[in-house]
Amino acid sequence: MIVVFGGAFNPPTLAHKEIYQLIIKSLPVEKFIFLPVSKKYSKSSLIADNHRLNMLKILIKDLDKAKISKLETEENQFLGTYKSLKRLQKEYENKKVAFVLGADNLIHLHKWINAEKLIKDFNFIVVNRNNRDVYKLLEKNELLSKYKDNFIVLEEFNSFISSSLFRETLDPSYVDEDIYHYIMKNDLYRGGNNE
Repeated sequence: MIVVFGGAFNPPTLAHKEIYQLIIKSLPVEKFIFLPVSKKYSKSSLIADNHRLNMLKILIKDLDKAKISKLETEENQFLGTYKSLKRLQKEYENKKVAFVLGADNLIHLHKWINAEKLIKDFNFIVVNRNNRDVYKLLEKNELLSKYKDNFIVLEEFNSFISSSLFRETLDPSYVDEDIYHYIMKNDLYRGGNNE
């Protein structure tokens, strides 16, 4: 299975690493791809792509099956998760592809670009956060319940760490030590130059 973990990684935190470790331990993963969205994705607080890519390189330095895809950061526009996953699936010779999704994003999945094709054609690894009843969320939504067999739910994840929490606090315990040094050296998230 090829696992794709998309996100802003603004910055990559220890929770992102814990998600990798949980999935590697729980499922037969051949390759784990971190897929950062482009600055063009329209999040106003998103720092430059090169910084997020550099921090991801630090995060995965000891993760055997991890790789970073620049697919979305090299695009001129955000094409949506469906098109990105189709391209990655082709790159990996049509192997089974699963997309990592936090339970908080599951609520909005039916509104994503090409939602039905995305949910029908790919598997989703749902990482539970904030003790949500993921099975209830799947049942409540007509589109999600139609393809509920395409969802793998991992209940064991319970980290409170998030990128936004790091940006609010700059707490060094939320990120890898080398990432923290990178952030301080480049004056990121402190109102300095984030380009």
